[in-house]
Amino acid sequence: MLVRGLAAALAVAVLDQLSKATVLGFFAGRGLGAHERITPFFNLVLTYNRGMSFGLFNNGAGVNAVVFSFVAALIVAALVYWLSRVDNAILAVAIGLVIGGAIGNVIDRIRLGAVIDFLDFYVGSWHWPAFNIADSAICVGVAAMLLDGLLLRREAH
Repeated sequence: MLVRGLAAALAVAVLDQLSKATVLGFFAGRGLGAHERITPFFNLVLTYNRGMSFGLFNNGAGVNAVVFSFVAALIVAALVYWLSRVDNAILAVAIGLVIGGAIGNVIDRIRLGAVIDFLDFYVGSWHWPAFNIADSAICVGVAAMLLDGLLLRREAH
């Protein structure tokens, strides 16, 4: 299961970085805050999140990149250890999604000092905080972990 989980992590990290490179190329020369309307409920935007989830602590402090990267590295290490002990394919992939998402965002923090976010969903004037592929993988992975832990685990009788 370790290989399966690490393969999921690698796939997420690569897809995340490719998508961010594509968005940076698309918005090249247009600068931070540029946006392109795609549908009546979805924009591509170019934002840099120096904080954490949903823009919390997005105060631009240079120390955020170091602190959040260090915390993410500790979490990834704990998740890899957990992954090495897993015998369930769904849980292995779920943990891999979280690991890959965390790594994708840490790469941004180390390279740029912030995470590139570009997916902007909205209804009327209400916008969900912009996010990226890594964030999506983390959310799906955590949801699958909860599903596995709460609904799929049955005690052996």
